[in-house]
Amino acid sequence: MSAPAVFHSDCTVLAMALCLDIVFGELPHRVHPVVWMGAVISTLQRFGPRGGDLRQFAFGAFVAAFVPGTFAFAGGALDAGFGRGSVVGVALAAILLKSTFSLRALGQAAAVVRCALGRGDLESGRAGLRALCSRDATGLGEEAVVAATVESVAENASDSFIAPLVYFGFFGLPGAVFYRAVNTLDAMIGYHGRFEYAGKASARLDDLLNLIPARLTAVLLLVAASVTRNDVGRGWRILRRDGSKTESPNAGRPIAAMAGLLGVRLEKEGHYRLGDPIEPIDVGKIDEAWRLVKVASGLAVASYVALVGVHHELVR
Repeated sequence: MSAPAVFHSDCTVLAMALCLDIVFGELPHRVHPVVWMGAVISTLQRFGPRGGDLRQFAFGAFVAAFVPGTFAFAGGALDAGFGRGSVVGVALAAILLKSTFSLRALGQAAAVVRCALGRGDLESGRAGLRALCSRDATGLGEEAVVAATVESVAENASDSFIAPLVYFGFFGLPGAVFYRAVNTLDAMIGYHGRFEYAGKASARLDDLLNLIPARLTAVLLLVAASVTRNDVGRGWRILRRDGSKTESPNAGRPIAAMAGLLGVRLEKEGHYRLGDPIEPIDVGKIDEAWRLVKVASGLAVASYVALVGVHHELVR
């Protein structure tokens, strides 16, 4: 396939994947590759060692290589097998790519919290927060729920959209699938707890894969602010000052940028405090954060098309 043909094929697949996400949202559970990833990970966990840090780490390293590698290979094989020369092949590639990101679902989850708080239903707002992050919302007040929602929208802009797009751009469909598998592994086993050594490899691999996307997301949020008329200078200042204050080497970047752009302080008690309390953290900040993420995501797609187009023109 010639360079221009590849360029047009990739752009068509991305356009179709975006349309699927906007119109239909998430795929049904029974045919969702990420659900299959979760099922495979859960099955493998049952065979994992229950003791011994070294044994747990070795097993976790095997899982961190096996699951993403297997799904990336399967995705690439399906893509190559059907090819991009038919409507079926392009549609299948678009469906697989769509399964690696979930922009509409992110907006819907944020809207659930916003609507609940808007009608004064704090308990439902706390419950809605579970779809965005793993933080225990029990006892959180309204401002804390809003802040956690804004943080999650900023962080998930990278995990749920920008990062898969970056790896699709660099490594095609297998790259996007590989990233999503690693991110799923990190969400399921890359945590502190009784079996934390089994998740260390997945957590570190997820950190590595998100180094570029998280920082790119922060930059895109700043660029988006020039469209939404948020304070770009303040966002840049807070990003530089607070972006490295989280335990994660990546999450703090988009969160700090968002805190600066919105003029609010975002904090997790006992862990981090990002931004300055210039403006009140009210429900409207959720809408503002989501607007910034939507514009940043649009800029990411436009940048992808422009950069890939330039690349293919250069290699013609």
